[in-house]
Amino acid sequence: MTEIVAFVPMRHSSERVPGKNYRPFAGRPLYYYIVETLLNCPQISLVCIDTDSPTIMEDAATQFPSVKLLERPEHLRDGATPMNDVLLNSVAQVPADYYLQTHSTNPLLTSATVSQAITTFLDQSEHDSLFGVTRLQTRFYDAQGQAMNHDPNVLLRTQDLPPVYEENSNLYLFTQKILEERKNRIGSNPLMFAIDRDEAWDIDEEIDFRVAEFLYRDRQSQ
Repeated sequence: MTEIVAFVPMRHSSERVPGKNYRPFAGRPLYYYIVETLLNCPQISLVCIDTDSPTIMEDAATQFPSVKLLERPEHLRDGATPMNDVLLNSVAQVPADYYLQTHSTNPLLTSATVSQAITTFLDQSEHDSLFGVTRLQTRFYDAQGQAMNHDPNVLLRTQDLPPVYEENSNLYLFTQKILEERKNRIGSNPLMFAIDRDEAWDIDEEIDFRVAEFLYRDRQSQ
């Protein structure tokens, strides 16, 4: 059986949305949602929280006893520390065939979507890793005002434009070897896994928090 360990890295401090990882979201701490999503995925063998937050360490030990807690070392706690360095420290402590990484800031991501991503990846052999993307069909320009994905002289409907894909930070699947050799979660031949926009909202700023909470409450009312 393939062993998949899921990592959820969380810092105690957050610059743009203070305390966002444990801030109340629809009545409960934000991080509860992604942890429950991962715990409900049958393919995931173990869920790990990597954090420097005493608040999260204490609360998670009580609320999620099956989750493994990894205290982030001091030299990896700065906000400018690359996520790949944090992950290298984590995978060295927990062996697995594959690692799945997501964020507490993806509260709309569902267990069904995570499971589908895992199954899609394991059922193929061409790609060495997977990352979540959001399909976009809109007119893009570069910083010089040059059209990137369309001809301004041919005003196609946006739905007829060739799609582009945004890395949405919702989901990564990789091996320890890829992470160590490339210093990256994304391998040399990754599989892009499209996630619907209503699930792929990533909380980075205050407006993201408000929109995601609205979408979550709307989903629950249906």
